[in-house]
Amino acid sequence: MKRKKTFKQGATLPHIKNTAHSPTVVMPAPETITVPMQQHIGAPCKPVLQKGDRVKVGQVIGDSDQYVSAPIHSGVSGKVAKMDIILTYDGRNVPVMIIESDGENEIHEDVKPPKVGNLNEFVKAIRASGLVGLGGAGFPTHVKLNLPNEADIDTLIVNAVECEPYITSDFREALEHTEHVIRGTEIIGEFLKIPNLIIGVEDNKPESIEILSQAAKGTKIQVQPLITRYPQGAEKMLISALTGRKVPSGGLPSDVGTIVLNITTVSFISKYLETGMPLVKRRVTVDGTAVKNPGNVEVVVGTSIRELLAFCGGITEEIKKVIMGGPMMGIANYNIDQPILKQNNAILALGKELGDPPNETPCIRCGRCVSRCPMSLMPVNLDLFSRRRDLEMLNRYHIMDCIECGSCTYNCPAKRYLVQSIRMGKTLIRQQPKVKGGK
Repeated sequence: MKRKKTFKQGATLPHIKNTAHSPTVVMPAPETITVPMQQHIGAPCKPVLQKGDRVKVGQVIGDSDQYVSAPIHSGVSGKVAKMDIILTYDGRNVPVMIIESDGENEIHEDVKPPKVGNLNEFVKAIRASGLVGLGGAGFPTHVKLNLPNEADIDTLIVNAVECEPYITSDFREALEHTEHVIRGTEIIGEFLKIPNLIIGVEDNKPESIEILSQAAKGTKIQVQPLITRYPQGAEKMLISALTGRKVPSGGLPSDVGTIVLNITTVSFISKYLETGMPLVKRRVTVDGTAVKNPGNVEVVVGTSIRELLAFCGGITEEIKKVIMGGPMMGIANYNIDQPILKQNNAILALGKELGDPPNETPCIRCGRCVSRCPMSLMPVNLDLFSRRRDLEMLNRYHIMDCIECGSCTYNCPAKRYLVQSIRMGKTLIRQQPKVKGGK
């Protein structure tokens, strides 16, 4: 048995994986999908179709000429009903294309396996697929793979940790598409000439460790068990645990010779090169006491949360909060008519288990938030300076290194809203150049 690894600090969370043994169920495409033109970090896409145009499955419906972006594709065949603008769950006004399905699911003629013979063609193919990080971040994958010539990458880390409670979509990927996980990892290693290929899995997923280890026999891939600790799946924590390297403040994984990709992202690469079908569907964990039939559902991107919940049997009690993502780093959603996006790995409809929000009390200076911060920051001071809007001190205390994991808030006996305060401070920092008239 390999020695288990981990990182310092963090939190111990309850192991709530209710849907771990719920095989993926395919939800039929809805009559209408609402497809936002921004489902990724980077430049938004512009619609390439107009109202009334015919559309087929896998057809490009939005694209951008900016490098850090990812094209958008249709998950149904039918007709463009209209263009609109919606307020998304993260507070942005985003153009959307509303498509009425004809129920035929006719596949576009451009959907065919790409011809890939070298790294440049590989990166272009990944961009054409519309792939973004499927673990929740939504960063365009082709950007991660297209490294500068001076980058010295010796380790690919496949993130199969899935450390937040409730979410099991990556776990199901490991069990249901093991061969694509292994093949996708090998493909990336081959094209980028990376010698060390590691799949990191927390030890609370023994089935995943076993099946991946068996499948990796005879390959260069190492499946490494990790001690269960939150946020083990955060990029910098994973690099620290598996390599002992520390990403510098403001730095990237490539600065320490690593690339980190989510397990479902890696698996998709293998599937795409085999079929040519771009990213138009994804698996979503649906859970929470307000859901009648929790499970893992493969859903067309653009399907509304309301329709997804109805497919899972509907609502059994009053919903106190709907979260897109996990309970620690997910975003609360006020509108269940919002569409599912590429990067959405979970929908939590929380009822009685949520309880009432705690009342903040004054900080008791216990230092627990500091001792638990995986980035070795001082959340107590970041909270103070965020509330004071003291940008100089926020920069001095490295607020932009915060990964917003919530370990500080979770462990705070005074129930301080530390993460919310720090997010506000980071927003102030990002707005600073605009205030000064900079770019």
